[in-house]
Amino acid sequence: MKWGVLHFPGSNDERDTVYALESILGYDARLLWHGDRNVSDCDAIVLPGGFSYGDYLRCGALARFSRVMEAVAAFAESGGPVLGICNGFQVLCEAGILPGALVQNRGLKFRCIPTELTIENNTTAFTRSFASGDRAVIPVKHGEGCYVADQRTLAEIQDNGQVVFRYTNNPNGSIDDIAGISNRHGNVVGLMPHPEHAVDPLTGVTDGQALFQSVGAWKEAA
Repeated sequence: MKWGVLHFPGSNDERDTVYALESILGYDARLLWHGDRNVSDCDAIVLPGGFSYGDYLRCGALARFSRVMEAVAAFAESGGPVLGICNGFQVLCEAGILPGALVQNRGLKFRCIPTELTIENNTTAFTRSFASGDRAVIPVKHGEGCYVADQRTLAEIQDNGQVVFRYTNNPNGSIDDIAGISNRHGNVVGLMPHPEHAVDPLTGVTDGQALFQSVGAWKEAA
């Protein structure tokens, strides 16, 4: 399986993600520059964490206009699996690929801690390796990770099963304890915790492996 990992000016987790995919999980992975227009050789795409374009205006607000995002949007529209992690989640929301938005943590503090998640939907491209209701420990590191949505949007994503992850101990004030969501088809998932930092046995936490390994099972079932 070939993975493409986006690299915006200001990204800082793209190489961690490539390391996780290649060195730990054994996949092929390559960096996609923000000016790239072609992602056709990728089986899955990751938008990594960081501070794309310095987080000017809003987190992800400028990255959404990058040339590569046109290709990512088309890839997602065609059913390709796309994972947005932290800033990548923010970019997907700004681009309208995922609903809602991420705003400043309610406590107004940067949070960098392990978090326990409950898997609410195990039918997405990135949760097939879990059972519904499973728990996973994956770290967060963000200052603007509070998920918000208007009441109509919140009702829609709840009714459609688009809430994929919930915090068991909410670190940022996200509405309804939401840690991650999907699009309606389940091929696009965004979450604030960092699964790429929960794959190496040396860290003592490997729960993040299942998110990346799920894509193969999801493709087989498609």
